Amino acid sequence: MDNKKLVIDDTVYETNLSKKFINRKKYEPPAQDKIFAAIPGVIKKIYVKEGDVINRDDRLLILEAMKMENSVRSHLEGKIKKIHVTEGVKVMKNQLLIEFN
Repeated sequence: MDNKKLVIDDTVYETNLSKKFINRKKYEPPAQDKIFAAIPGVIKKIYVKEGDVINRDDRLLILEAMKMENSVRSHLEGKIKKIHVTEGVKVMKNQLLIEFN
């Protein structure tokens, strides 16, 4: 165990941190230039192709999960660098779908 001091609201606390906690994977914010699958499913339709210039809120693809069609839209403006999926393919949660320039 490793003793650490934490300061919360001007109060000092001493605590023991386990090795598991110390060696945990650190948080990384999601990449803003990539679109990942939020849920597992099947790619039903892709509306863009590599090299297309897109605007914020443009429809990129349809991801079907549990018989529901989910429209995946762009969260930024830019150019499509690479599409990592094709229509009809099954994807897992957090799988890379599209990259932007």
